[in-house]
Amino acid sequence: MTFQERLSKITRDKTLSPKQKSNYLALEAESSLPYVEVSESVTQAMKSGVICDIFEGHAPFKPRYVLPDYAKYLQQGSAYLELSPAQDLDEAINALTIIYHHVPSVTNIPVYLGQLDDILLPFCQNVSEEYLYRKLKLFWIMLDRTLPDAFMHVNIGPTDNIVCRTILKIDAELKQVAPNLTFMYDPLITPDELLQIATTNICECSKPHIANYPLHAETFDNKGFGIVSCYNALPLAGGANTLVRLNLKELALKANNISDFFDNVLPHYCQLTFELINARCGFLHQESNFFSSFLVTEGLIEESRFTPMFGIYGMAEAVDILQGHTQKSGQGTDKTNLNYGHHQTANELGHKISKTLDSIVKSTPVDYGYNGRALLHSQGGISLDKNVTPGVRIPYGTEPDPITHIKALAEHHQYYTSGISDILTIDETVKSNPLAMFQLCKGALKLGFREFTANVASNDLVRVTGYMVKLSDIAKFEESGSRTNTTGLGAEAVLNTQALERQPRVIANEITPSYAQRL
Repeated sequence: MTFQERLSKITRDKTLSPKQKSNYLALEAESSLPYVEVSESVTQAMKSGVICDIFEGHAPFKPRYVLPDYAKYLQQGSAYLELSPAQDLDEAINALTIIYHHVPSVTNIPVYLGQLDDILLPFCQNVSEEYLYRKLKLFWIMLDRTLPDAFMHVNIGPTDNIVCRTILKIDAELKQVAPNLTFMYDPLITPDELLQIATTNICECSKPHIANYPLHAETFDNKGFGIVSCYNALPLAGGANTLVRLNLKELALKANNISDFFDNVLPHYCQLTFELINARCGFLHQESNFFSSFLVTEGLIEESRFTPMFGIYGMAEAVDILQGHTQKSGQGTDKTNLNYGHHQTANELGHKISKTLDSIVKSTPVDYGYNGRALLHSQGGISLDKNVTPGVRIPYGTEPDPITHIKALAEHHQYYTSGISDILTIDETVKSNPLAMFQLCKGALKLGFREFTANVASNDLVRVTGYMVKLSDIAKFEESGSRTNTTGLGAEAVLNTQALERQPRVIANEITPSYAQRL
């Protein structure tokens, strides 16, 4: 199909709104530009599907993810936006509503809306609970309707406060696709009662993510961090200048054996990945003029706080290929199942791959990184991925029981400092026993999970790779489209990646006293 034919097809697409058509036309324009200069080896690795830039554009003129310091913005106002410092809750919400439309990302929608309880609490001193509820509910509805993208992300917690509790209440009531939500949990700060509210919300609407706050905080400095898009941890007042991912499945297919994989194939393609990272960051930082924007000049972001994300996916297939066990038995309790996620030897090989990647990424300087380095990332997959599992996850439809599942993957979490997540799919019986979800979450975090995420099988609102979709929206997408930008991605992912084939597991017995000991 020619360039003109692709443009013409977009303008006639019955499933796209005028705004969505404009976005797709813009993407076609970006893709028509010359690609940033890279070696022939990198070009061939990209063409063969070994390395992927996740469609960020041929000449990146904006970072993939941006995390402004919204607290500073509310305190100082903005000369560029002609706004004075916020004086009350109404002005704070109004100011946030304005700036969100000026924060770019790979999706053209802001992926980070802030640690919302922290930044709004100073404006709630003389506000009644009823007034706060009404204002935040209207704000929540506005976000979903005007920025309809499931990669848009709010953070709350780990402290117990009225804004945090109100947002949890509203999110469970509205069950919206957007915004995505992460609740920060710190066992030294967060009361069990508040965590239980959050995990009960998961039973109702598959949100929020529960983040292991102390584990994330160790990675970053005192200025802080945020969780953005799906589950990506990045420096506050910075972000990700690019995300390049490496297909471990394809690397395993290129290796003669396990030793060849570790000694030759993996190091070689990691270096090609770094070459692509530096080329893309070089254009963004040196030629795009992004870092002369008002976000920088007014101190809301700092160029030095942007980092590349070194992503990987296909761990499950890589391990099974390297071991020679590529069958999909799907028998989570079968003692003869030697596949990744089920057998100790397979799991340990996966852990070794993650540890090796961690060593390579931490020892390799990049031109524009956080303390001169990229951050390792377990990438959640995209809608075009076929026959390859996101990140370090267990293949869909072959998941074992929840405890075995968590124990198989927990070792990986220490290495993926810019984000790692699995999605446990829990049978709907958990709704009559939400304490089981609470216990499962606490156990996973105690074992070292950076992020606890779960779907409940009967919910309309579910996670695909990390972002939310409504199954009812997907069902009617082909006929009538969707006002939410990410529904199309979800529909494509369901078709290509079998994301809805996850095995729902019962955890009704996981609240027994022996549960903690088993973890």
